[in-house]
Amino acid sequence: MMTGGKRKRSTVWRKIQAVRFEDIKTWCMRRLPILKWVPVYNWKENLVPDTVSGMMLAIQQVTQGLAFAILSSVHPVFGLYGSFFPVIVYAIFGMGRHVATGTFALTSLISANAVERLVPSVRANFTANNNSGILGLSEFEMQRIGVAAAVSFLGGIIQVAMFMLQLGSATFLLTEPVISAMTTGAATHVVTSQVKYLLGMKMPYISGPLAFFHIYAYVFENIRSVQLEALLLSLLSIVVLVLVKELNEKFQRNIKVVLPIDLLLIIVTSIACYCADMEYIYGIEVVGNIPKGLPSPKAPPMSVLPEVVTEAFGVALVGYVASLALAQGSAKKFKYTVDDNQEFLAHGLSNVIPSFFFCIPSAAAMGRTALLYSTGAKTQVACLISCVLILVVIYAIGPLLYWLPMCVLASIIVVGLKGMLMQFRDLKKYWKVDKIDWSIWVSTYVFTICFAANVGLLYGVVCTILIVIFRFPRAKTLNLKNMKEVEYKYKAEDNSESLKQVKIVSVNSPLVFLNARKFHADLLKIIQKDGMSSQCEQNTLLCSFSNGSCHGESVQSCHSERRVLILDCSGLNFFDYTGVSVLLQIYVDCKNRYIDVLLAHCKASLMKAMQYGGNLESDNPVFFESISSAIEAIHIHRNYSKFSEQSEV
Repeated sequence: MMTGGKRKRSTVWRKIQAVRFEDIKTWCMRRLPILKWVPVYNWKENLVPDTVSGMMLAIQQVTQGLAFAILSSVHPVFGLYGSFFPVIVYAIFGMGRHVATGTFALTSLISANAVERLVPSVRANFTANNNSGILGLSEFEMQRIGVAAAVSFLGGIIQVAMFMLQLGSATFLLTEPVISAMTTGAATHVVTSQVKYLLGMKMPYISGPLAFFHIYAYVFENIRSVQLEALLLSLLSIVVLVLVKELNEKFQRNIKVVLPIDLLLIIVTSIACYCADMEYIYGIEVVGNIPKGLPSPKAPPMSVLPEVVTEAFGVALVGYVASLALAQGSAKKFKYTVDDNQEFLAHGLSNVIPSFFFCIPSAAAMGRTALLYSTGAKTQVACLISCVLILVVIYAIGPLLYWLPMCVLASIIVVGLKGMLMQFRDLKKYWKVDKIDWSIWVSTYVFTICFAANVGLLYGVVCTILIVIFRFPRAKTLNLKNMKEVEYKYKAEDNSESLKQVKIVSVNSPLVFLNARKFHADLLKIIQKDGMSSQCEQNTLLCSFSNGSCHGESVQSCHSERRVLILDCSGLNFFDYTGVSVLLQIYVDCKNRYIDVLLAHCKASLMKAMQYGGNLESDNPVFFESISSAIEAIHIHRNYSKFSEQSEV
């Protein structure tokens, strides 16, 4: 009996071990995306474009690292560390194949508030005499990076906590107008913070509510202290950067490698500053000494954490929102999926782990991600290759950057924010699609300018929720299951035969950011229900609505059997920009998979908004006054197609 009992226990134990191993394996594959894409990495096709992209990215990482470290009120060398360690961590845990993590202007600006508040500037050079024994830097500099690292550490802990609470699903509250307004306002703040370097002025650190206006008031009051040499060098740098980058964008299809103007500008101005001795003759501020090598790991000062909670929340939210928008954009562009919750973990660890290596808060940047797009990067290998080159800079090239003028770094920052500042153009489309979204954009931008990025973000989310709550009771239905399948009975046998592959769906609620995702999911379920039983069609629909890829044979076999989806929009009382985007995305996806989408009972405002989107390219009408007129159009079109085929025969 004992032997049998032991055997049973042994068998059960083996089963438990097997299950646990499989669970661990599944968890690792889910939480470590690098384990998925590295084994299937195509070395022949992807290594060359990833290498080229990595080289170009390294140049931008170095320049932005130096610039954003200064923006964060710490020594420039810590920006190089912030361009190295977070990139490696995100490559392991992140899902965005074209997301370039590293130093970020908005998070640097937020952490600077904590640094300047807790370790006020004493107008000391970057390398003071009281050596701390770490990298040859002073105690003052180490105290400052300690505060910035504490902000990064606590911000990362908050992001990891949000991951554990599964708050990634709550990102639907972050609408496109709110994100656009917040990032534009924060970019305006960053440009304002660089005015003192662009003008060569000695200016105290100004923060708090309405600091934006106080800074410009100080500039106008002390306009006579502007350093003309620094101003001319700044203007020349900005003009050169803008012109060359515009030419790079214009001719990027004709040239394989874009001109690294940031690197060339740094080299030329550094040499000119050294040869002309501008630091002493003209008083132009330079970067100063850049220590060699990587530091030994050291925990951030935990005693500072209670005093940086506000900045940590700002870093966690603003950094995640900006990074997630880029990850989702790249996933949509290159047709793969991104888990919102996994991105919380990836960016959280990208802040927590590097904080032990004196790194400032990190996030993904629009300029770097756009660079990966334009240079043809395929995977995160490009970012890892950039890390190798950054390591070379840290150990060999860094000291040569001593003579780099600060006004040139400020010019690089300002021009690098062009993409964010150009989001002002979004106001036109918001005005044409939904004036409420336009109002939210403007008010969120104003709040961001007057206070801070995290305050603007919070205002935008609260304002959006309140407006939707106010608008929803005015709708005819509040049912979350906002679609109902309509069965259309046609008496004529010939007509019913031709309409076997027509699906009619009624939209019975408003279509806004709150229910746009569910609308998409419910529509997929309805289409896959009865009446869509053929294997060909199921494969097509699965590919269309799951961001997957179909085999050419599957698509080709479906080409001759075009399906039709009729959306009855009589119950669609109002919509916003996100809702229109979902409708346009459904139309484009279905068209690519040989499914015709027709819209009936559309209001004039909806037709105008969708036509303004510019994606409704069709030889046949898309909008109809009623379902019956849409079905008659289908019948006429199919009879004409049959007649054409018979004529050809």
